[in-house]
Amino acid sequence: MTYLYETIPTKEGDAVQQFEIKQSLTDLPLAQHPETGVPIRRVIIGGWGAVTGKINTQPASGNSCCCGPDGCC
Repeated sequence: MTYLYETIPTKEGDAVQQFEIKQSLTDLPLAQHPETGVPIRRVIIGGWGAVTGKINTQPASGNSCCCGPDGCC
């Protein structure tokens, strides 16, 4: 998987730099940049959670629209 990381500023005014690192799903998050040693953190990016292969065809409560095999209405 490719994860997004960003530097952790050590002084006020330091710019945050983002970059991607390929890691195994079972690897622990890195705490330091592998080349520079600068402190870093993994950035959590939104998603759908666990993928089950099933499509939700039921509208959310109160809504009249849903996403199904033919897309969203």
